[in-house]
Amino acid sequence: MLGTSSLGPCLGGGWGGRKGMPTSEAPVPSSKWGNRGTVSDFHPQVIDAISRAVVQTPGCVLLDVDAGPSTNRTVYTFVGQPKDVVEGALNAARAAFRLIDMSQHKGEHPRMGALDVCPFIPVRGVTMDECVLCAQAFGQRLAEELGVPVYLYGEAAQTASRRTLPAIRAGEYEALPEKLKQAEWVPDFGPSSFVPSWGATVTGARKFLIAFNINLLSTKEQAHRIALNLREQGRGKDKPGRLKKVQGIGWYLDEKNLAQVSTNLLDFEVTALHTVYEETCREAQELSLPVVGSQLVGLVPLKALLDAAAFYCKKENLFILEEEHRIRLVVNRLGLDSLSPFNPKERIIEYLVPNSGPEQSLVSKSLCAFVREVGARSAAPGGGSVAAASAAMGAALASMAGLMTYGRRQFEHLDATMRRLIPPFHAASAELTALVDADARAFQAYLEATKLPKDTPEDRDRRAAALQEGLRQAVAVPLALAEKVASLWPALQELAQCGNLACRSDLQVAAKALETGVFGAYFNVLINLKDVTDSAFKEQVSGRAWGLGPVAGPGGRPQGCGSKMQAWGKCPPVEMFLWPPVVAVVLSGVSVVAGGQASSAGGGGWGAARWEPPCPLWGHPEPPSTLTCLVGPPRLGFPRSAP
Repeated sequence: MLGTSSLGPCLGGGWGGRKGMPTSEAPVPSSKWGNRGTVSDFHPQVIDAISRAVVQTPGCVLLDVDAGPSTNRTVYTFVGQPKDVVEGALNAARAAFRLIDMSQHKGEHPRMGALDVCPFIPVRGVTMDECVLCAQAFGQRLAEELGVPVYLYGEAAQTASRRTLPAIRAGEYEALPEKLKQAEWVPDFGPSSFVPSWGATVTGARKFLIAFNINLLSTKEQAHRIALNLREQGRGKDKPGRLKKVQGIGWYLDEKNLAQVSTNLLDFEVTALHTVYEETCREAQELSLPVVGSQLVGLVPLKALLDAAAFYCKKENLFILEEEHRIRLVVNRLGLDSLSPFNPKERIIEYLVPNSGPEQSLVSKSLCAFVREVGARSAAPGGGSVAAASAAMGAALASMAGLMTYGRRQFEHLDATMRRLIPPFHAASAELTALVDADARAFQAYLEATKLPKDTPEDRDRRAAALQEGLRQAVAVPLALAEKVASLWPALQELAQCGNLACRSDLQVAAKALETGVFGAYFNVLINLKDVTDSAFKEQVSGRAWGLGPVAGPGGRPQGCGSKMQAWGKCPPVEMFLWPPVVAVVLSGVSVVAGGQASSAGGGGWGAARWEPPCPLWGHPEPPSTLTCLVGPPRLGFPRSAP
């Protein structure tokens, strides 16, 4: 039979189901498989038939099939565009209707139908409202075609009493004959009559759910006692449990000869995966019961595992940067491989969900392909994406320089310092990399707005609003880049003062790459901000930009920036975004001169050079006569006494 899933179908979602099994206890209709929940009766043909129904649906990608013999339940996870996944769920339901007889079913997990619950969950590029529409369309078509009762829950629920799955499923399959006669339990779709071979189906829309079971060497009753203490529902209204957004039950797995506290995390950002595990361990310790690992059913979001990794790194004072290593740490600490191998590439949904866009993302291309695309005759990717890529590489270089210092015996006294300095650069490199595509998408949104019709006043209003939204996005991305880089300057300066001297040139390149990123971001903000009509938004952007200055003077303006520095409009000069002290480069209408400090236009430093002919100033409509840009080689301050 089909049952609840840890995920739900939609773009980036999944779908759950129970498995059918042949029974040796009673005759079974020739077109159906009966099932009674014993391992020896397991029949893979039912699981395979339902899997094929999904796989053969155009646009659907089956990500995972997770079967549990004792629970007599199988979770199917597949993704696709909303209309495709609705069709895939219907095809799976049709197969289940042919092969499964609920009147023969037994299993540890609560259930009420052959297709027990089919939630739709947004993961990428789909809103919750769209998932509600998917659930409504699926429920209506399922009821009309198969003639079975269907209930809506979660965000799709029509009444407050049907928002939670346990409320609808109370009494389970066995209570349906009487329950369907009650006015308060009239199905949202389909008949109020009992269909013995099917039962009833629940469908809806919700956030990502994690099905997480903790293994105990105990009795079923002891596991259930712990579940009652932890789950939000607790033991009733007067005795709630400790963990919000957590459902729980205790059961025994005959095939593994152990008990489990089986939980559903309805919102892992409210109650985290590691919190459930640690609280279960605490409860088990009070009962002198051993915890022997855990189990994830279906797929899991990457963030849930990374949050757990951050918890254990802090708890145990561990220094682990790489995502792969952090996931390995969580697998070990939670014992996720205690019952079966845990392969992250097959269990983390972000690693499995195919790219939903029509084209490959920029950052997933090879370097050669990215460079060719930048050089192609198209406006995007352009300077914004290149600026983000440059800044990302600058942050990565700084991280590398720190790692070349950390863990070496001669720099052992700097380990604590490097543990503090490296993570911001490592995290920033990933965040800045994401801005490569974000900038291209922002420009694309503006470009699409320019193509909107403008025949009627209403058309023109819609077009103008879309253009303004596109401009705001085109400002927000580079401003985020500038803010991120601005937060790195103090750490970079400290790293330069105490880091491995052999990485001096790498840090100089890192500083220049970061400056290049900010330089590009600055001009992208300017060129897009001038056409924004929302004065409040412009003032907000201006305030955020001025807040990035290295040294604030009266009114928030920087001190000591030099008489050559000028701002365009209300935006601060580009020097504010860059890291002092560096060599100033003066761009005038006739020449470019390199050399000197931020407060002067020449002399000293790295020497001077002059280029002819004149250098244009970026084509800005109102360029200043002189602009001092801090884009020279930074003085990273490697003392000769540095280790």
